[in-house]
Amino acid sequence: MVGHGGLTVGDTLFVFFQYLILAYFVFICCSYAILTFLGLRSILHYNRLMSPQTIRPLLQSRAYRAISILVPAYNEEKSIVASVRSLLSLHYPAFEIIVVSDGSRDATIDRLREAYSLDEIALTAYHAVIPAKAVKRLFRSLLYPNLIVVEKENGGKADALNVALNLARYPLICAVDADSTLDVQALVRTAYLFIEDDLTIAVGGTVRPLNGAVIQDGQLVEIRLPTGWLERLQIVEYSRAFFAGRAGWAQMGILMIISGAFGVFKRDAVLEIGGYRTNTVGEDMDLVMRLHKHYRRLRRPYRIRFTPDPLCWTEVPGDLKTLRRQRNRWHRGLWENLWEHRDMLFNWRYGAIGLIGVPYAWFVEAVSPVIELGGYVFLVVSVLAGFLNLEFAFHFLLLAILFGLLLSLMAVGIETLLLNRYAYLSERLLLIVSAALEFFGYRQVLLWERFRANFQVWGKRGQWGAMERKGFR
Repeated sequence: MVGHGGLTVGDTLFVFFQYLILAYFVFICCSYAILTFLGLRSILHYNRLMSPQTIRPLLQSRAYRAISILVPAYNEEKSIVASVRSLLSLHYPAFEIIVVSDGSRDATIDRLREAYSLDEIALTAYHAVIPAKAVKRLFRSLLYPNLIVVEKENGGKADALNVALNLARYPLICAVDADSTLDVQALVRTAYLFIEDDLTIAVGGTVRPLNGAVIQDGQLVEIRLPTGWLERLQIVEYSRAFFAGRAGWAQMGILMIISGAFGVFKRDAVLEIGGYRTNTVGEDMDLVMRLHKHYRRLRRPYRIRFTPDPLCWTEVPGDLKTLRRQRNRWHRGLWENLWEHRDMLFNWRYGAIGLIGVPYAWFVEAVSPVIELGGYVFLVVSVLAGFLNLEFAFHFLLLAILFGLLLSLMAVGIETLLLNRYAYLSERLLLIVSAALEFFGYRQVLLWERFRANFQVWGKRGQWGAMERKGFR
């Protein structure tokens, strides 16, 4: 069959698909460039705003808002004691820590009882404002009155957070993963944004890989690069995602996710929308999207912000099997939330988040594995069929790799130079090497896992999978 201009239908489809991939690539490059520019601008502004002269008066004044730290834990015996010790050492005038063991089958509770002299208290102290799985036992530390520990039936991370939310007494809540540790000034730097602007209802902070760092008495005393290349590659990936991604989205007022590893919210705002939804593995993204919907529907002014400095250090997977399982879960969580909130897609009622943020998440974040993998298949088929202009293909791939490398190097530069992390020159050079190596195998493995996740969303709905932990150094 012959089309217009003497081209067969197959030739026409080939040319169309070729231009489609090129247009998609150009769109993504432009998007990333804009987000990177906005993110860098916000980081420079934040560095000027949050000087020591700003922090010190806040610690000494009564302008602060007390914070309840919510820590869901499932089989975290290796790191839970060090994690809680880190939280107890935070520089903040008034806070409480609520650790919820979500049906742990290991010695999580035993480790906490040994380390913090837990005393069992009556269950009458617990009132379920938000429905959740049954609470078995409540404890309060004899050494630290602001430490509460809960043992409950297994219901998942979101259910554990709802139990902690029911117990929380303070106007701000901070959700922190049990395998994480916070910078000592993380709370005061985040809380400042709530004081600065009363319309702020949520603030997300930067999450960084902990692997390789040294923890002493619950505090991070030395930031070192991990020995494994897999973990080094994740450092580059995290830098790019937070500094060139979320910082940029927050500048446009359409941040759609605050990492479950570290985020601070107004307690009343979270209670208004019914707490955390328990039937998704992406409860962190779902919470933020429901906050957007709730405030937009009520036409109430609000702000959801991101700050690059309040650091949460978390353990990232050290083996490929666990990493693939994690990324599969993340991508399934993305699809679950996009489908749950599909009414926001191109909906002017939700402003920029409905017209820009949600469509971007659908057609770039969610669909990109299918298009990118399709591009690889198209490349191979074209070469085998003799259709491809090899010189054009070479320059196209080279441009794609160099542009991605530029974004990664900018993120690494922010990490090491602007924010002055990884003090050793050898470690900074290794991060630059990692940024280059990311495109040769690592990216393709995760691309395949995200591609598989597109077709597992409903079959594995709500399934987390086991995450192997090594614990802190």
